[in-house]
Amino acid sequence: MGHREDLLEGAKKCLVEKGFVRTTARDIVKASGANLASIGYHYGSKDALMTEAFIAVVQEWGDQFSAGMQGEGGSLERFRSVWDGVHAGHERSGPIWAASMEIALTRDGLPELRELLAASQGEGRKGLASMFTGVPEEELGEEDLRTTGAFYQALLNGFMLQWLFDPASAATPAELTEGMRRAVELMAKTAPAAAGGTSGP
Repeated sequence: MGHREDLLEGAKKCLVEKGFVRTTARDIVKASGANLASIGYHYGSKDALMTEAFIAVVQEWGDQFSAGMQGEGGSLERFRSVWDGVHAGHERSGPIWAASMEIALTRDGLPELRELLAASQGEGRKGLASMFTGVPEEELGEEDLRTTGAFYQALLNGFMLQWLFDPASAATPAELTEGMRRAVELMAKTAPAAAGGTSGP
């Protein structure tokens, strides 16, 4: 590997072991075997490198279980299958989820990093929407990402927070699936009444 790849691997290692805030440029250099100047040369800044490392680790995490998904896209079976994969890897994913919360809670403390990660939100939503629905990423439009993608992203973020707060009381894949089934069932029951009560112009 070249210096760029070495730096990325070192940053991924530091991210998992120390998180965003506590990782320094020198930590990355030590973990990668590269030199300090190469961070600026290849990535522009430590935060840019850490952001790329975060995206890479999340992608690897998703790839670990996406190949084993079952059920037709959009079905409860697929919904359960995705959450089974998420739950099975939650011990390994804990440091990454903690890093996500760390960035979110710093508010204005890491403006460059937050801006870079915000710019990557679309890719995250695209991957989640494709995973749950079975629609290829290249076929998803902006509206899909702003609705379906954002919905599944909110569920994932909520699960992450539950697990970080108290793993013992966090919802299981079976409970999440049953909760979704009940919510859809209730919406289906109330939809005709809501539609009938709407008056047109």
